[in-house]
Amino acid sequence: MTTTPAPAATGPAGTGAAPSRRRLHPAWLVAAVVLVATVGAAGFRATPGVLITPLQAEFGWSRATISLAVSVNLILFGLTAPFAAALMERFGIRRVVTAALLLVSAGSGLTVFMRASWQLIACWGILVGLGTGSMALAFVATVADRWFVKHRGLVTGILTAAGAAGQLMFLPLLAALAQSAGWRAAALTVSAAALAVVPLVLRWLHNHPADIGLTAYGAPADAEVAPPVRPTVNAASRAVTALRSAARTRAFWLLAGGFAICGATTNGLLGTHFIPAAHDHGMPVTAAASLLALVGLFDIVGTVASGWLTDRFDPRILLGIYYALRGLSLIALPNLFANSLHPSMAVFILFYGLDWVATVPPTIALCRQEFGTSGAVVFGWVFASHQLGAAFAATAGGVIRDQLGDYAAAFYAAGLLSTIAALMSLAIRRADGTRYRRPAFAS
Repeated sequence: MTTTPAPAATGPAGTGAAPSRRRLHPAWLVAAVVLVATVGAAGFRATPGVLITPLQAEFGWSRATISLAVSVNLILFGLTAPFAAALMERFGIRRVVTAALLLVSAGSGLTVFMRASWQLIACWGILVGLGTGSMALAFVATVADRWFVKHRGLVTGILTAAGAAGQLMFLPLLAALAQSAGWRAAALTVSAAALAVVPLVLRWLHNHPADIGLTAYGAPADAEVAPPVRPTVNAASRAVTALRSAARTRAFWLLAGGFAICGATTNGLLGTHFIPAAHDHGMPVTAAASLLALVGLFDIVGTVASGWLTDRFDPRILLGIYYALRGLSLIALPNLFANSLHPSMAVFILFYGLDWVATVPPTIALCRQEFGTSGAVVFGWVFASHQLGAAFAATAGGVIRDQLGDYAAAFYAAGLLSTIAALMSLAIRRADGTRYRRPAFAS
């Protein structure tokens, strides 16, 4: 039966109280689709890790050759983010994410036909790297900024945690599939999974609340329904211009420097070298790998909690605490290794997992507060520094191990760097020199 809209809902779409009459604000449905895409992107990006051994066995390629494809993937994963954020401003989230999923599907699917190592670099390194990089944390920041006012930090934390969830969900399944049915079956599974997400994106991932006549979730009652002004410049110029503008501020360099240290002390050092470091002390590789998987599990809890805290407290203080505690734990780590699991190592795994990417929600919040509408693009550049820091630490950790015979110096240096990152975070001020305050939309 057709009814006449209530007066509060008449006139231009989105005015009045129409959104409040919905059982569920569409922002949550958008967030759910983004969650699925982010979970998939994390799993897709990490898949080459389970293919190294079977590829080496079939083609005879060296670990260095296969690792080169992974390195290209990691670098593009970071450097694509700011340009993807700019493309989302120019052409819309839906188009960019759809294209990204198609790139992942093509890159993974085409590997079944490869015969030379350069084809692995082209497929997994370039195509999958570009695709997953377009669905990295800058994508999360863009969606959270557009669709949420209330609970923005919490949503950022949940979607960030999806990355860890993706690796936990995909890697064991793909590893088992590669072992039982061959690596091609695993690659085709990734290709099909990426394609399966495309219909969800096309149907429910709206570019902006104004596209369906609404305001963001938690926006003031008198907020106007107005789509964002799309840049007239191309995406590359937009990304570079945002970087030039941000680079003139002290806050950008403090955020980028701190986040580079974040990447160095997580993915770069611990993510790459924890297993061999534990094995150096007699712990079986499978046991060490299980402990690293637990870090990912606790990371989900820690990142969601960090998002909730970011809605309520000064993000500078949160970052300072996270980095300081990380530094203390890394300094203690060399003394915790043993040939079996001890309670002290279990405490480290729990603590480090909670802190793993808890830095993301407050970092995004600071980019938003400092750089306004360019916050997502600027965060893309900050995230690129994270990946560069990770790449540096991955190499430096191996060099230290080769030269000194163990990883202790690497972990001590990482602890010192984390302490420096804590001080850098606390030094962040607004352009006018004032401190950041508790978010006004916290509830």
